[in-house]
Amino acid sequence: MTISELVRADGAAEVSLGHLHDQAVQTDDETLPCRVNNPELWFAESPSDVEFAKALCQDCPVRALCLDGALERREPWGVWGGQLFLQGVVIPRKRPRGRPRKNEAAA
Repeated sequence: MTISELVRADGAAEVSLGHLHDQAVQTDDETLPCRVNNPELWFAESPSDVEFAKALCQDCPVRALCLDGALERREPWGVWGGQLFLQGVVIPRKRPRGRPRKNEAAA
């Protein structure tokens, strides 16, 4: 499998997944939460699992690089750099399925 580097219209290279991988390889795997936990957690359906993945990212040494790359690549979904992405945009939190409650106090 090859990971190509994307190039923006202005000619500047974007942060590639390969570059992120190279930085992560230079770091001890024990400090990278996405390497020591279940990878499915970063693409979970449950709002509580998504919040847990975001919390795990907070102490990651490559968090800023991961987030920058995800923003430039407009990741379609998942937790990247401690933020939740949906259709290439950061969203504050994942909402559960179904209609929202009419009374927030009951939630």
